[in-house]
Amino acid sequence: YVDLSLASWQSTAAAPASTTYYQSVNICCNSWMTKNLDVDHYRNWEPIPKVEGSEQWAQLTTGAYCYYNNDSTTYAAIYGKLYNWHAVNDSRGLAPEGWYVPTDFECTTTADCLGGDTIAGGLLKEIGTTYWNTPNTGASNLSRFTGLPGGFRDSDGTFNEIGDYGNFWSSTENSTVNAWYRYLLYSLDNVVKDLIGKGSGLSVRCLKDWKFGSYTF
Repeated sequence: YVDLSLASWQSTAAAPASTTYYQSVNICCNSWMTKNLDVDHYRNWEPIPKVEGSEQWAQLTTGAYCYYNNDSTTYAAIYGKLYNWHAVNDSRGLAPEGWYVPTDFECTTTADCLGGDTIAGGLLKEIGTTYWNTPNTGASNLSRFTGLPGGFRDSDGTFNEIGDYGNFWSSTENSTVNAWYRYLLYSLDNVVKDLIGKGSGLSVRCLKDWKFGSYTF
């Protein structure tokens, strides 16, 4: 079941002026952000380092973010930021208050609810070829998730796959070097589960934490 209504959250506590309020869409039992995460600070307002240099990026063992091709003018407003998994896993909290990064299990249950991995990607992708490369197979965005092809930054600092792939972290690690993620691709309507190095830079979509505070709709 997909609830196509949109909602925004607001805590009863006063928020700093720079707080971003993200819209959400209900897919089965979960409420997902409809845009990629674009924060430059942890939940406690400590800054997340912005790392542009490839050598610096490749050596990271702590959280960082960047923009695709280090070009915020072209990519920031559409695709948000790319984060390494060290930022996802940081104890200060990457997700804004009231949200959290989904587990591998939650990513799986969402795809299952949309009919399984072989068709769920089409329901999650933005329609058309404004952002996705042709043919953007099966894209209907019936879930209203509006998945975008933000590409990724490899662990060695190189950028790849803008327009072809949308890559999204889960909070679940597989080993000391790899963590689980999901990707959508322009040429299929699948959603694909895979492993990638924790030093890679991927997009993040968060889930609403219903245990937090109160919300207005």
